Amino acid sequence: MTAQIDSPQFELARYQDPLTIQRAMFSARTIAIVGLSRNELRPSYFVGYYLKRHGYRVIPVNPREAEILGEKSFPSLADVPLAVDIVDVFRAPDALPEIARDAVAIGAGALWCQFGVINAEAARIAEAGGVTVIMDRCLKVEHARFAGRMHWLGFNTHRITSIRGGLE
Repeated sequence: MTAQIDSPQFELARYQDPLTIQRAMFSARTIAIVGLSRNELRPSYFVGYYLKRHGYRVIPVNPREAEILGEKSFPSLADVPLAVDIVDVFRAPDALPEIARDAVAIGAGALWCQFGVINAEAARIAEAGGVTVIMDRCLKVEHARFAGRMHWLGFNTHRITSIRGGLE
């Protein structure tokens, strides 16, 4: 079941609190990225690369890959042998309830759902298991915003532009 944003029972803003976001990010050291791709053009790869570059331990969770970003990839969260501070999700919203159950089972500190990954049932599951929930936010963007690094890796570099013919 995918959450309806306009549903009276589901308040998306509740899962986007800036203080909660900062606490989760700055207390974390290990981030498992569910759906991390080895394709350098995919957003999940870009986020994983950025997080590694900023000192986080990134654990790929992708059953189709053996290694991503120089790290061993695991088929599921249950197979990760380390403590996980944040579970960052790059999967479709309907996959989220099962991922939330796995995050609770491994004792993750937070379930972080990227842009567009919104599911009310998953939020209830994670919260009932004591896991902090952040939804419809990008971990890389939030880190850059709160760490003052919006210029790194594509932001404010004037390399990405909507100006026809590019910048001169």
